Amino acid sequence: MDFTGKIIAVLPPREGKSARGDWKSQQFVIEDNSEHPHRLLFDVFGNDKIQQLNIQEGETLTVSFDPRAELKDGKWYGNNRAWKVERTQPTVGGQS
Repeated sequence: MDFTGKIIAVLPPREGKSARGDWKSQQFVIEDNSEHPHRLLFDVFGNDKIQQLNIQEGETLTVSFDPRAELKDGKWYGNNRAWKVERTQPTVGGQS
């Protein structure tokens, strides 16, 4: 799925350990510019990917993501994991 909009919030990174080793994830909120704006909370997984994308508040992006839902210990959890992020305008300072 794709969603195009402006980044309105950059949440603090989260870190932890799993059976597979250390992990890092960061969440972002993006809002489209429709008459009744829609917002999407998505996450980027992996320290390398977070640093490579360097997503900043105010940027306009198209995010390709996979919605996920998992049942764990009788409780449902969901997320929108981004697998591709494209800038639709240059980043702050003219870099893209």
